[in-house]
Amino acid sequence: MAIASEAETPKDEPTFDVIPLTPEVKSAVADLGYVRPTPVQRAVFESASRGKDLVVQARTGTGKTAAFGLPLVDRIVRRKVKVVQALALCPTRELALQVTRELEALGKHTGISVLPIYGGAPMPKQIEGLKQGAQILVGTPGRVLDHLRRKTLDPSKIRVLILDECDEMLSMGFLPQILEIWNQLPKELQALLFSATVPRAVLRIAESRLREPEFITLSGDHVGALEIEHFVYISQGDKLQELLRILQSESPDSAIIFCNTRDDTQRVAQELQRAGYKADWLNADLSQKERESVMSATREGRLPFLVCTDVAARGIDISHLTHVINFDFPEATEQYVHRTGRTGRAGRMGTAISLVSPGSIGNLYYLRLEYKIHPIERQLPSDRELRTRAETDSVLQLAARFTTARETERSLVRRLLTHERAEAIIAGLLREHLAANGKEIEPATRARNTRHQVVSSVAVAPPAGPASAIAPLGVVLPPAPEPRAPRAERVDPARAERSEESGTERQRRRAPPAAEGDRPRPERARVSPPGAARGRRLGTGPGSELSEEGIRYEVRSVSAADLASVQTTGNGPTARASSDEPARDSGAASSELATDVPPAPSADGASNANWDGPVDEAFVNVGRDDGVRTSDVQQALSNAGVSDDDTAYVRIRQRHTFIGVRPGLLDRVVSGLSGQKIAQRSVEAQPARPRQARR
Repeated sequence: MAIASEAETPKDEPTFDVIPLTPEVKSAVADLGYVRPTPVQRAVFESASRGKDLVVQARTGTGKTAAFGLPLVDRIVRRKVKVVQALALCPTRELALQVTRELEALGKHTGISVLPIYGGAPMPKQIEGLKQGAQILVGTPGRVLDHLRRKTLDPSKIRVLILDECDEMLSMGFLPQILEIWNQLPKELQALLFSATVPRAVLRIAESRLREPEFITLSGDHVGALEIEHFVYISQGDKLQELLRILQSESPDSAIIFCNTRDDTQRVAQELQRAGYKADWLNADLSQKERESVMSATREGRLPFLVCTDVAARGIDISHLTHVINFDFPEATEQYVHRTGRTGRAGRMGTAISLVSPGSIGNLYYLRLEYKIHPIERQLPSDRELRTRAETDSVLQLAARFTTARETERSLVRRLLTHERAEAIIAGLLREHLAANGKEIEPATRARNTRHQVVSSVAVAPPAGPASAIAPLGVVLPPAPEPRAPRAERVDPARAERSEESGTERQRRRAPPAAEGDRPRPERARVSPPGAARGRRLGTGPGSELSEEGIRYEVRSVSAADLASVQTTGNGPTARASSDEPARDSGAASSELATDVPPAPSADGASNANWDGPVDEAFVNVGRDDGVRTSDVQQALSNAGVSDDDTAYVRIRQRHTFIGVRPGLLDRVVSGLSGQKIAQRSVEAQPARPRQARR
């Protein structure tokens, strides 16, 4: 058993002249723009051309397809024999198509026919391609086995079998199908196994099926993973909002975002789309046409953010990828290595970012032990940090626009800077400049998430209406993520209502401090048990605190809406605007709803009331755990014939929601909402019990 090793590329890399290719193949290589063969291509060509069985370990994106493609089109396949002579098995349809394109490009001057066969594509077209004399077959195990069983594929002339991404095919459970295919192939068969890692399952195949295999070991994906930057953020519960804040902070040009389930891919991608990012999802539920459309947009750079599962991402090769983001931390360390191996290719810098929930801390520990990868832990960016970043970006954009100044202007600027009201004057000039360009500025930063500030070179137009102080210059801050609710709130509605009411009572007696306090967020969220001393910092986020009963309120330096206090009357809650501050931005509510951004919270988490007086209250059986947003509820109310002006508040709790409306509209709300879908869940509504009955 021979072993060859090539750990690194020589300083003086040779050209393709070192590989004895025929003129036709050399011409195709030149057309592709290839100048120097990669180490795996140099190491494989001679041994594969001599008919040796190979087990090749090389990291993702190092030219493995051309490594087996060059000997195939140059030496192994007989050009005049119009039957299937080579079979390449791939784990996914996307990889099969990618390999087909590469082989067709390498053999375009040789006349060799390459045919992809995979599930989801029309069977008659594939059968016709086989009849017309396809010489290289590239397919997924299931569809290849289907053709063998139908007798539409004659395997008797196949001389070489290639297992591409062998380790991933085995981890996906394809071993029984691979062995059944292998058993129907000729005994005198050359086998080439290509893999990013060589786990025990690959070694077992090599020992049982290959004849005196030669192992060619180059740097695997785990080595590539060591060459990129790794960061982790410890999730505090609301991972979607945390992801948006990370994207705001990191500003990736392009990224694959990994989820562990199909449902999460769609949910995450839709949330990114709502936030203004150019994103789409890829999973096995999509049709083949949809999958190919998404992949085409990703490869061409028109889709910077792709959300997918491990299975859907098998074989995806995106040369310009700058970031890999684990929305869900992988369950196996090998998955982490494969995921992160998709960035940092061809000498580029790459970054891997992971959101780690408390339940995945153990997987992170094993990653450190097994692969010696030690991600740097970062704290989720606070509103203050994001605002600083946004202000810096704004200054840089202004500096890029105004690069020169006349001497008279410089003299005026120097005088202006010495004036006692210099800041006010500059602020006014900036306001007039933005207004002249059709933009608007407000005195405070509002938490909006309706625009993508970095999509490569693609800008997404912001919505009309008021924007934040930073938004006109292209940077918007998402709302701060809320901490995971205390266990005391995860109870039946009656107990939850009692807990919420008691917290509201205390908030009414003890008003929160003024919104000017821009206090930094603590690094870790600490939630004390019921009965903790009053006034103790318990929540996360700037100015975030919890009452003794675990009800969260926020003191934030934003002017999206006035804080409101809540009175309790004999008939139910009465919402009124706070008398401490004048109403600001009174027209913002409709703008926020129009752009699918939830209204700013009042002191008890409800949206500000539109009137003074009594309120009827409805109870809905979906809440924050179901992904419900204020805008979703407002849309459902609109469908039921209840306008924004008739809605006093929407209070979204962990597992349910309270809605306050004008007296006389409760029956319409209950009947109109019941049976509707909010956040993709059918809901039931009913009149909320009186506050006194909840105690």
